[in-house]
Amino acid sequence: MRRLKHSAAWIFASLLTLLAGPMLMAASGTLQGAESWQTASRDSTGIAPKPKQYQGAIVQVYGARAWSWRGYFAVHTWIATKEAGASQYRVHEVTGWRRYVVNSRPSIPDRRWYGAEPELYADIRGDEAAELIPQIYRAVEEYPYPTEYDAWPGPNSNTFTAWVIRQVPGLEVALPNHAIGKDYLGDGVVAEVPGGAGYQFSLGGYFGVLAGVREGVELNVLGLSLGINPWPSASSCRGSASWP
Repeated sequence: MRRLKHSAAWIFASLLTLLAGPMLMAASGTLQGAESWQTASRDSTGIAPKPKQYQGAIVQVYGARAWSWRGYFAVHTWIATKEAGASQYRVHEVTGWRRYVVNSRPSIPDRRWYGAEPELYADIRGDEAAELIPQIYRAVEEYPYPTEYDAWPGPNSNTFTAWVIRQVPGLEVALPNHAIGKDYLGDGVVAEVPGGAGYQFSLGGYFGVLAGVREGVELNVLGLSLGINPWPSASSCRGSASWP
């Protein structure tokens, strides 16, 4: 009986720890949102170079707080690409309000996600980016859940981004631990981490553990993650660039 009480207390304390961040954000009003998604800003933030300013190939990975209350718990992630000499970027992401959830289209790479400021996780340019782009296109086309979307535990937008990263050798990007859905492996149980140097174990996205050089160590309980990273290197900026 004492052991059962101890286990229950440990589970309760763990859940409180996992919820501490979202509760603090909610209490402090840190997350700002528009009254309506129709009026929320979708403008560029000026992070990505203009195609005329940098003619080389570019691959970038972004994330921003999800819309409304979901932003207290999770981010939405996407991948942007620009081929060498192209006049515009293509944005690759998953959204849950369409029958075919995968979007791969010309768009603004660094736009706000309905008012939320984007964060740049990776910036790869030049010849290295040029080699990655065809592989990214192929991975986007082969995404195994093109008509499925489940905000929790997945597959969702972060499942898509993590899956594409895993399929493209050299595109080693560590997604943050609050990218809920990145740990969803479908019928799989073990996979390489998106950051490339490490592995993760996941039971349907409901429970799992992860260890990687870029990600550090993460514990996933019911989609909420607690992580420790002694070598913080979530972002990756590589390749030659003449744009400031």
